[in-house]
Amino acid sequence: MSNQVDTVEFIKDDFEYVGADKISQVDVAYESQPYWKDVLSRLFKNKGAIVGLIFIILIGIMAVIGPNLNDYTYDSQIITEQNLAPRIPGAEKIGIFDGNEKMSTSTGMTKVNGYISADGTETGRENTYYWFGSDVLGRDIFTRVWVGTRISLYIALVAVLIDMLFGLGYGLISGYFGGAVDNAMQRFAEILNGIPNLVIVTLLIIVLKPGLATITFSLMITGWIGMSRIARAQMLKLKEQEFVLASRTLGAKNFFIIFKEILPNIFGQVITNTMFSIPNAIFTEAFLAFIGLGVPQPKASLGSLISDAFKSFTTHPYMIIAPVIVLAILMLSFNMLADGLRDAFDPKMKEM
Repeated sequence: MSNQVDTVEFIKDDFEYVGADKISQVDVAYESQPYWKDVLSRLFKNKGAIVGLIFIILIGIMAVIGPNLNDYTYDSQIITEQNLAPRIPGAEKIGIFDGNEKMSTSTGMTKVNGYISADGTETGRENTYYWFGSDVLGRDIFTRVWVGTRISLYIALVAVLIDMLFGLGYGLISGYFGGAVDNAMQRFAEILNGIPNLVIVTLLIIVLKPGLATITFSLMITGWIGMSRIARAQMLKLKEQEFVLASRTLGAKNFFIIFKEILPNIFGQVITNTMFSIPNAIFTEAFLAFIGLGVPQPKASLGSLISDAFKSFTTHPYMIIAPVIVLAILMLSFNMLADGLRDAFDPKMKEM
C-alpha cells in the first residue's frame, strides 16, 4: 500500500485583507506610563485634593507675606485702639467691614464704631485700618493670625520629619529583623503609646519652659508610633517576597534591602499616612495652646488666638472668626489632600 501525499495549492483569491469596517472590536495597546506619572494623573483628576492643595499654598504664602502687609507687628500694643472691629479700605464704602459693630447693652442692641466719634468730633483714627480688627490689648489680629499660622505650618513640617526620620525607620527595622528585636522594639513603643500625650506635655512643661521646643519634643516622643506601625505591617507583608529573596541571594546587605528594595514599594502608604498625621499634629498644638500649654505670650498661635478671643466672644465675636476659619481651612485642606493622595496611590481603596 503506497502512501499518497495530497498537495494543497493556494491561489491568489483564497485570502483577502479585512478592513477596519469589517471588524467589530479592535484591541488597542495602550502605551505604558511611569508609576509617578500615573499617580500624578489620578491626583490632578481629584478636584477635592487640588482644592485642598491650592488652599494650603495660599495659606502658606499668606503666612510668609501676611505679617509684612501692614505697619503692625504681632506684639505691638496700642491701648487706645483696643477692641476695634474689622475695617478694610474700599470695602467700607459699600457698607461692609467699615468698623461698625453691634453690641448688646441694657437699652438693647446698639451700633458702635470705634474709628469714628459718636458726636462727630475727630478721633485721629479716620485713616486707621485693622483688617481683622484689634484685640483687647490693641494688637492687630490680622498680623497675629498669620504669625500664628506660621507656627501651625511649622508643626506640620515637624510632624512630617518625625514620621519620616523616626517612625519609618523604626517600623522598617523592627519588621525586617523580627524575633527578639521586633519584640523588644514593639514593647517599647507600646509603653510610650500607653502614656497619654497630654500627660507627657504637661510633665515636660513642668520641667521645661512652655514653647515650641516643648511641643516639638512631645511630638517626638509619641508622634511617630502610628507611622512605625504602618511601616512594620508593610515590611512583614513584603520581606518574604521573591524580589527580596533574590536581592538577598545576590549578597545585598540588610539595610540595602530595607531602604533600597522595600521602602520604594511602600512609599505610597508612607506619604498617605504622613499627610493624615499633619492635621492631628496641628490640632494637638492648637488644643495645647487653647488650654494654656502652648507658646507663651506675646507670641501667637492659632490655638492661643482662639483661646484669647473666646474670653471676649460674647462682646466681640469678630476676634475669634479669623483664627477659627484659617485653622479649619488648613486642617480640612490637609485632610482633602491626604484623601486624594490615598486614592492616587491605591485606586482600589475607593471601593473598600
